[in-house]
Amino acid sequence: LVIQAEGDTTPAVVLDSSKNIFEIKGWSHPEDAIHFYGPVLAWLTEYEKSPNPQTEFHFNYDYYNTASSKQIFRMISLLETVAAKSKTTIHWHYEKDDEDMLAAGERFSKMSTIPFKFVSS
Repeated sequence: LVIQAEGDTTPAVVLDSSKNIFEIKGWSHPEDAIHFYGPVLAWLTEYEKSPNPQTEFHFNYDYYNTASSKQIFRMISLLETVAAKSKTTIHWHYEKDDEDMLAAGERFSKMSTIPFKFVSS
């Protein structure tokens, strides 16, 4: 699944199990977050049935709104089911001075049993 970013409205999404690439990157404040993230959640639901031996999922947001945060939580919940069959790690990227994005990742990590790696740039 490849979705091109739309400026500062929707993030770029690359989910490619054959290349072991799982990344969402950019700004996320779509008009309808449920609609935007629907294909991502559907892809993860299918991937969960037969995941790779190892899954490293990269969340690399510059910004996301409240509606997007609910969808991020849904993605992490689906990754919990993936983790039952695949060694799964979440990489939470943030700018080194962006304490809010780091704190957001820390909150998500506390709601999950999946190991988080925090990556500053």
